[in-house]
Parts: sequence; structure tokens; C-alpha cells
Amino acid sequence: MKQTRGKDTRIATGNADLPCYEVFPPQTATGAPVGRIILLQEIFGTNQHIRELADQWADEGFHVIVPDLFWRIEPGVQLGYDGDDLETARAMYARLDWDQAAEDVMALAGHARTAGGAPVFLLGFCFGGKLATICATRSGIDAAVGYYGVGIEKLGIAGNVACPIMLHFGADDKGTPPEAIAELRRQLPDGAKVFSYDGAGHGFNNWRKSAYDAPSAQRAFARSLTFLRTAASAYQAG
Repeated sequence: MKQTRGKDTRIATGNADLPCYEVFPPQTATGAPVGRIILLQEIFGTNQHIRELADQWADEGFHVIVPDLFWRIEPGVQLGYDGDDLETARAMYARLDWDQAAEDVMALAGHARTAGGAPVFLLGFCFGGKLATICATRSGIDAAVGYYGVGIEKLGIAGNVACPIMLHFGADDKGTPPEAIAELRRQLPDGAKVFSYDGAGHGFNNWRKSAYDAPSAQRAFARSLTFLRTAASAYQAG
């Protein structure tokens, strides 16, 4: 198993003493990070794959913080994708208080803002992609990226997104059929970017799952990286 290079920590946000996985850009980087990313997990907790994703983005110059969004239910959970772990993940997801989770994310965003010198971004996957979109309707986020969040179009909030946003979906994801993606495009503000990847299903960016689709994942990552770097440049330009 690949060794991740971040650390487990607790961040006092004023809202909660929030357990997180945190990773900084390589020590060879100088000055402020490109941006501070709050990376929002899948339903499987802050597991190995999510930590590897955080390291991937840190290698691109970002300071990445991964909050444990299930900490009120079962802190520190790290699950696999099959069998009992899958059932546990679904049960924990069913128990999640979405309002509290959003409050945790926004409190962490406020904490990240106090460090100064860099914008604050959201990057979410699966359940985290949906939560990133919800939080993007609130002030204090400079840009948001979400991967395969299911049911966003049913919430009635997409039109309230208040920052630049980019969303990625697999064209073969049964949770987000073409009509759902079309409806989401209609709801989102002008300028929002929504991509659908032919041949890709749900979880196409997760290289630890059989659903992984490398070409789609690579295209989505390149687009997301350009998008957040552009947002960071706009932030620095004032």
C-alpha cells in the first residue's frame, strides 16, 4: 500500500475540534500555496484513496485538508468498497446530518481563510461532490469542484451557487442519467462548467475501484487543475 505523506490532526474551527487529514505542498515549494483545498470524502471515510487524492493535489502546490465528515457518528472510519464495509458506509451515510456536515465544512473554510495568502476551494467526490455543491451556495468559497454527486438537481439549490464551479459525471452513471445532468445544467448559474464522460460510470476517478476509467479521470483532473489554478490567479489579481 502506498505510503501517504500527510498527517492526522485536529483543527479547532470554533464550530468543532475537527479531525482531519492534512497535507502541505512539497518542502521544495516556496511562498504561499496555490490555494487551500478542503477535500470532501466519499461515503467510505477518510480512507487510503482519499488520502492519496489529497497528496496528489498537494503535489500540484495546494495545501489540502480532508475533514472527517463522519466524526460525530464514528470518528476515524476508513472503509473498503465491498461486503460489510459497503454496508457500513451506506448505514453511516444514512445517519449523516447534512446541515451539521455543511457547517463543519464552512467552519473549516473560515479557518483556512485566516491563514491568508491563498484562496479557499472545495473539491468533493461522490457524497462529497454533492456536499461541495451545497456549500458552494454559501459565501466564503472561492471555487468548487465536484465529482459524481448524485441528486444535486433534486435539491433546488444549484441556482444559488455563489462561486465558480465545475462538476464531473460519468455518462454511464445510473445515479445521474442524461436528463439529470441536463436539468442540473439548466439550474446552475451562467458560467458553471459541467462535464459528462462517455464510457465512464460512478466513481470513475477512484483508482482503487473497478469503476476506475483512466482516460476520463485524467481529463477531469486536467480540467479541474486548470480551473482551480485560473481561480487562484483571479484571486491573486484581486
